[in-house]
Amino acid sequence: MDKLEDLVREKKLKTLELYKKWANGDLHIEDPSPPETFFEYLLRPDYSSWLWTTISIVFLTIAVVFLVEKGLLLPLRYILGSFFVLFIPGYTLIEALYPEERSLSPLERVALSIGLSLALVPLVGLLLNYTPFGIRLYPVLFSLSALSILLSFVGAYRKYEIASLPRQVKK
Repeated sequence: MDKLEDLVREKKLKTLELYKKWANGDLHIEDPSPPETFFEYLLRPDYSSWLWTTISIVFLTIAVVFLVEKGLLLPLRYILGSFFVLFIPGYTLIEALYPEERSLSPLERVALSIGLSLALVPLVGLLLNYTPFGIRLYPVLFSLSALSILLSFVGAYRKYEIASLPRQVKK
């Protein structure tokens, strides 16, 4: 198995060929300095950008729902709200269940994210129905936000464990 570093230095392969080798499993890319702690994992954008993007979308949705009732930004509320309800909960569950990038193709991740969101959101609504809060905008918003953030951190921790496996094997 060739090292990416050597292939790039020798300029033997073009970028597309490198990608094809990686996708087929002929080329293994390993970080020479993986994060040593979960906190370091969270601070490194090369590992956790998906987490912070997801959490940013959740907080942006909360802000837009609170601040926009009428006006020109109302379509933004509808777009973010739809994305928040139909994609984010399932996406965070998929990241928690399948932390390895190669376990699912990107298309499978998107399809499962939408499908699982369509399964999770009614379950949250069912649980809220039996609470004093009921099924109203703000309880649903906060419940889905809490669920999404919790699942995001579970997924991040599982991804951290996978990233730290090579370091643990070398010890």
